[in-house]
Amino acid sequence: MSKKGSSFSSKLGFVLATAGSAVGLGNIWRFPYLAAQYGGGIFLLVYIILAVTFGFALMITEIAIGRKTGKTVIGAYTAISRKFSFLGILAAAVPVIIFPYYCVIGGWVIKYFTVFISGQAAVSAGGDYFNGFIGSFGEPALFLAVFMGLTAVVVMLGVEKGIEKVSKFMMPALVLMTIAISIYSLTLPGAIDGLLYYVLPDFSHFSFGTVVAAMGQLFYSMSIAMGILVTYGSYMRKDDNLESSVCQVEIFDTGVAFLSGMMIIPAVFAFSGGDPNAVNAGPSLMFITLPNVFTSMAGGEIVGAVFFVLVLLAALTSSISLMETIVSVIMEKFRLKRMTACVAVLVISFALGLVSVLGYSDWKEFTVFGMQMLDFFDFISNNIMMPVVSLVTCILIGYVVKTTYVEGEVELNGKFRRKAMYRVMIKYIAPVFMILIFIFPFIKDYIS
Repeated sequence: MSKKGSSFSSKLGFVLATAGSAVGLGNIWRFPYLAAQYGGGIFLLVYIILAVTFGFALMITEIAIGRKTGKTVIGAYTAISRKFSFLGILAAAVPVIIFPYYCVIGGWVIKYFTVFISGQAAVSAGGDYFNGFIGSFGEPALFLAVFMGLTAVVVMLGVEKGIEKVSKFMMPALVLMTIAISIYSLTLPGAIDGLLYYVLPDFSHFSFGTVVAAMGQLFYSMSIAMGILVTYGSYMRKDDNLESSVCQVEIFDTGVAFLSGMMIIPAVFAFSGGDPNAVNAGPSLMFITLPNVFTSMAGGEIVGAVFFVLVLLAALTSSISLMETIVSVIMEKFRLKRMTACVAVLVISFALGLVSVLGYSDWKEFTVFGMQMLDFFDFISNNIMMPVVSLVTCILIGYVVKTTYVEGEVELNGKFRRKAMYRVMIKYIAPVFMILIFIFPFIKDYIS
């Protein structure tokens, strides 16, 4: 099935949709607590440097592959080299694993939005409430169904009428809400200390772990190695400038991540009396720490409701891109119509999502390598599959078909300004980074 019938109608549509796929829970939830954990300003500096080098090289590679081949992720890698068709299958498997559990977390966001909007915020401001909620089956399953259903409606409408149109509304709304809450956070007593911790690099906090954490965050934050960028690249018009489009997506994505940190870190500093460890609450930051912060504010219920709407929009734009990637593969592989493919993906993904829900409730005693089901799916996809996909992609482009494969596509619309840097990153530096991301969890205890 040819993909030529599906495309974004404009460069703006591509940039906002791709930025939407990148801007998700990784930016608004994960970025702030990693920044706090790894020294604030120094993490931010390392992240920005990596984003414009390492992240740029991987992002432009995947988008160029998609636009050049005009195919889904499996078809695209097969078109480059039949020997590397397995890479397309592996990349396509990543969103199949991520999408169901991502929707479970999206359901948690909807739950907390309903709590704040109904005036029950004070009840939610404790760890017992969150643990009690995810420890049940009924409510998490219901909110999973709602979130996944919202995602499916947009994907069913197609690329231009669904994904592009929704992204053009959601992304500006998301940015405006992030800016508004950031400004409000900075007015809180003690918040400026949090801002200084966040933006001023302290090189005494720099470590090998800082670099690896920032690289890992780029995968979450930029939709790298999930098949999404290849898919969206295949919908990109040939007459749009590829390099400038990628730069704009990067600016959008990194800007939202930066604003998210500015929104959350100063507010938590103010709430905790200047304790950076309060931000370093890991995954519980959003569902335990922040509800406490909001309920301690004047007008906190309103701020909390706006915050969870913001997070919901970010989560939806990413889940839409995950589902679209799966649907596009099924449409191409089995020659199905969009609606049929969407229904099939919806049914299977909901069943897989229920496994993650059960992992915290009825099956909580059952673990895989000591991890609950959701954590296990997250580890397999993010710590193993995604670095492998990117590493092999670097080998394919850097040494098999050569970097000219991507460079030629970029140069359809003008000079490739960062060509020299791109070649060095793909051939030499990115593969080393990929190996470091892969092995770091196994060696971090031995590195001081």
